[in-house]
Amino acid sequence: MMLSRSCISLLDLASGDMMNFPHTPRNLPRVITVPGIISDIQEESTSSELNISLSKPQEKIIIVANFLPLNGQKDSESGKLSFSLDEDSLYLQMKDGFSTKANVIYVGSLKIDVDSSKQDEVAQELLEKFNCVPTFLPPEIQKRYYHGFCKQHLWPLFHYMLPMCPEIGNRFDRLLWQAYVSANKVFADKVVEVINPEEDYVWVQDYHLMVLPTFLRRRFNRVKLGFFLHSPFPSSEIYRTLPVREEILKALLNADLIGFHTFDYARHFLSCCSRMLGLKYESKRGYIGLEYLGRMIYIKILPVGIHMGRLKSALNHCSSAATAMEIQKQFQGKRIILGVDDTDIFKGISLKLLALEQLLRQRSDLQGQVVMVQIMNPARSTGKDVQEVKKEVYSTTDRINKTLGFPGYKPVILIDRPISFYEKSAYYASAECCIVNAVRDGMNLVPYKYIVCRQGSQIIDDALGVAAETPRTSMLVVSEFIGCSPSLSGAIRVNPWDVDAVANALNLAITMPAIEKQLRHEKHYRYVSSHDVAYWAHSFLQDLERSCKDHYRKRCWGIGFGLNFRILSLSPSFRKLSVETLVSSYKRTNSRAIFLDYDGTLVPQASITKTPSPNVISILNNLCDDSSNTVFLVSGRGRNSLGGWFSPCENLGIAAEHGYFMRWSREATWETDRLEVDFDWKRIVEPVMRLYTETTDGSYMETKESALVWHYEDADPDFGSFQAMELLDHLESVLTNEPVVVKKGQHIVEVKPQGVTKGLVAEKVLSTLNEGGKSPDFILCIGDDRSDEDMFESITSVVCSSSAPEVFACTVGQKPSKARYYLDDTIDVLTLLQGMAAASIIKSLCRREI
Repeated sequence: MMLSRSCISLLDLASGDMMNFPHTPRNLPRVITVPGIISDIQEESTSSELNISLSKPQEKIIIVANFLPLNGQKDSESGKLSFSLDEDSLYLQMKDGFSTKANVIYVGSLKIDVDSSKQDEVAQELLEKFNCVPTFLPPEIQKRYYHGFCKQHLWPLFHYMLPMCPEIGNRFDRLLWQAYVSANKVFADKVVEVINPEEDYVWVQDYHLMVLPTFLRRRFNRVKLGFFLHSPFPSSEIYRTLPVREEILKALLNADLIGFHTFDYARHFLSCCSRMLGLKYESKRGYIGLEYLGRMIYIKILPVGIHMGRLKSALNHCSSAATAMEIQKQFQGKRIILGVDDTDIFKGISLKLLALEQLLRQRSDLQGQVVMVQIMNPARSTGKDVQEVKKEVYSTTDRINKTLGFPGYKPVILIDRPISFYEKSAYYASAECCIVNAVRDGMNLVPYKYIVCRQGSQIIDDALGVAAETPRTSMLVVSEFIGCSPSLSGAIRVNPWDVDAVANALNLAITMPAIEKQLRHEKHYRYVSSHDVAYWAHSFLQDLERSCKDHYRKRCWGIGFGLNFRILSLSPSFRKLSVETLVSSYKRTNSRAIFLDYDGTLVPQASITKTPSPNVISILNNLCDDSSNTVFLVSGRGRNSLGGWFSPCENLGIAAEHGYFMRWSREATWETDRLEVDFDWKRIVEPVMRLYTETTDGSYMETKESALVWHYEDADPDFGSFQAMELLDHLESVLTNEPVVVKKGQHIVEVKPQGVTKGLVAEKVLSTLNEGGKSPDFILCIGDDRSDEDMFESITSVVCSSSAPEVFACTVGQKPSKARYYLDDTIDVLTLLQGMAAASIIKSLCRREI
């Protein structure tokens, strides 16, 4: 059941405008027809853009991030704390993408320590002034959570750095993981304090909070929850080395929408879900969906943008103009190549310096003309890695300046100090080329900022002496391993490890004709200005609303403990079949038809021994001995296997190979409606399947009398699925004129004659009973896989066209199904059948006594 609670709008306490720089207007094409419902026909919406509010006035959007978008200071004398909005924070800027009526609350940590005695006072102040809810983590938990698990485990691993030995990485520490989980629980508790779960949207940000969705979903089954990962998601080979890999994956799948910057990151995530959880994804009308226990988790691929208003405001600031004039004077007659990077091991700063050195050695005429200004942003973590990066950068810089510089000229200018946004904007505007040479980076917005600053403004143009009508140019050299690279088609993409290639790219960038630089710049500026942070936030929230629209159309069950908790979402009419209900109906009916699957129903799917147990034989015999019952075993297995295994069951009907062969009892002969079927198509299929078997390790071919089946459950999940799709396409093309169907099932590709389904078996048996004057008033059908869905559907259609018997269509396992009932496993199935068999035995004994 959905937990509901009322919650006052805490944002009514807010005062003042959260943003004092210009908002960016954005017209994002929408496909909303009425609030909360999105049309399936996207094409019809392109002709008219509907300005419909994404959020109802009473709804809140709760942004959860590791840090609040605040700056905090502590007076050294009085100890008084003061706070202000961090206008450079992405999480503050994304508010521009929401409806003006939307209430936005931020949940996260502060960047400064607050004494426990003042935490309540500070929390009240931040809520009233900034709509911020702080999470005060104990110092030891904060250290282990952020500087420990986040920065020592997740951050390196997600950037493809494995702890092969203690010297180059930190081995997994269970205590750090426990601190990470504890911190995520604290964040979730703070969300619970301010959420109205029936109305509000929650948007969780980045790898710091990857298990938070589980805590929220466990508390509110229908919470509207989105998650966006701002770092890379590594390939499955890397991710699978994480000891808590499944806990994190399952936690992410408790979100409704998961966002990534690039398709590569999303593809890696989906591959992990396939390999570790056996999940498959599908693409429909442009949306990627991942079905998990009846819920559809959607995948969003959209790189984040920058805040145009913030950048333009900086360019029009007098500080930027003054700094630009100083830069022009300092580097007069020189061409500036700019680098702006955080101080960490993945930014490739030393590699770009080596490339510059290579360039100057190859082209001595550029010495004295080209200068690389490298701005080093403060490190976001501490440790020996940061110190080693600084040491290498400084030593490389000193060597280059000594060997290639001369009085009045230093090839590399290193700026390793806090630098204001305005000063940085002036450097962007002054640089002829910008290089981002990271070996791995989630997104990196430096190229976007550079492009906008190169577009200039009236004030910055006046400071640099540039006429307003002057064509704008910019050149980018970007690593192919950063998230923004795919969206910058006009940039020169490089492999940062290839120093020679990077040097050649720098040479190309500064020698390219001005007209080509102009065309590349215009192309980039169009993209960056139209795909800003407002567009990104608006688009994500729009898709989150679409992803949550089915929340109240299904019933939800919470299953699993701890971080294995997940939600099972099924049809409202879907429920567990109780023995009491079934046996009660069984006793009061006189003509019964019972259809039973075999594998996964009477014996576990994973069982090594496939032969029926004596208990199964005994139960079936007791059911078959009741003259009121017609019992049929309907299986995909061959008739020889089934006939031999169930030879002790005299009155059991068997449909083998999905109904191609049928017999009504042990003494009856096997019959088929297709005695004249030509199996020449097998000569076409066998060599094709044999080829795919030979080229797909772990696969094998099964030959039946009426069908050929290719199994790949033991093959590599991704490769096996890929080969299955190829085989399906191959067989469909070569069997176009043959009377067969090619189907892809649970780890199989099967070719069989047309018109052979379990559903037709049920129809034939029921029709025969009706014609013989034994119309059933009780029908039970139990199965576990896709082929059994045909039986459930057929029984429903037969029932609708005749008198209304009591029908029990039951699937094994809690999963989406056409059946109305479910049983948990084969043990439940046998318990149910045992109850029915016992009722028949009692009835038989009573008759004998009479």
